[in-house]
Amino acid sequence: MSEYRALRHRYSLLEICRQPELAVAVTLQPVEVIEVDAAILFSDLLLPFTPMGLDFDFVKGEGPSVERPIRTPQDVDRLRRIEPREALSHVLETIRLLRTELSGRVPLIGFGGAPFTLAAYAVEGGPSTTYARTKAFMYAQPGAWHRLCGQFADTIAEYMHAQIDAGVQAVQIFDSWAGALSRDDYREFAMPHTTRIFESLAGRGVPLIHFGVGTSAILRELRAAGGDVIGVDWRLPLDEAWTIVGHDCGIQGNLDPAVLLGPGDRLFAAAGDVLRRAGGRPGHIFNLGHGVLPSTPLERVQELARYVHRASARDEHSP
Repeated sequence: MSEYRALRHRYSLLEICRQPELAVAVTLQPVEVIEVDAAILFSDLLLPFTPMGLDFDFVKGEGPSVERPIRTPQDVDRLRRIEPREALSHVLETIRLLRTELSGRVPLIGFGGAPFTLAAYAVEGGPSTTYARTKAFMYAQPGAWHRLCGQFADTIAEYMHAQIDAGVQAVQIFDSWAGALSRDDYREFAMPHTTRIFESLAGRGVPLIHFGVGTSAILRELRAAGGDVIGVDWRLPLDEAWTIVGHDCGIQGNLDPAVLLGPGDRLFAAAGDVLRRAGGRPGHIFNLGHGVLPSTPLERVQELARYVHRASARDEHSP
């Protein structure tokens, strides 16, 4: 969005995250111009890294870059235990301000990273396509790996409790890179730690969303790990994915974000197919299978939101 780009000319992403007034402004931008049904807290998955001793920054065109990645068991042991209510108090202040701004409009979704995805960033030092360093570390140093993921699980669980106490009305746990794992590896190296987070948050009275990318092979495991709603990407038709996770669970998805770069008739046909596969069943949150691509025209996102609302209203009133 042009308003966001204007802010980014003046401030870095981390500066925006760390200044509640700026984070509030960015969170509200899509709410003001797109017919969204919820606001998503503007923040970053890696914010817990810095107080833990994993300094990082964003490199233009590349993404996050960790100054001293985790490469040895000793690197794991040097990480600091943190109290998120103190170390990430600026995020909690952003939430409190947003609840006032959003009162009577739309609910606010908070979020955090799942242990595997955070550990992958910490070991790789940044984004990866193969996760070779991550897998080599977890295979060769399973004890250190589980200590690392256990520390992330404890931190994120406390962080999500703090976000709920500050006012978020739903929580999404992003395991963005879990799709890089085989089913057996997910069960051994990721699932126990993600499960700890969801078990800790059970009974807090807010919906819990569990999201990953490229996770078609491990959807049953994602459901078993926890969450009231399972996010699915575009690689598997929505109805097939819902059958796998079970219709007693909600589902979020699953339009390919690249479709918004194409002509309107293809966009609406693809969105209509997602809704048709959902079949009007309660528990579907229409969403993209991943984030909006930077080159997407704002008008396309606006058109999509209007289309989904109109089509959903027709389905609700059809006999």
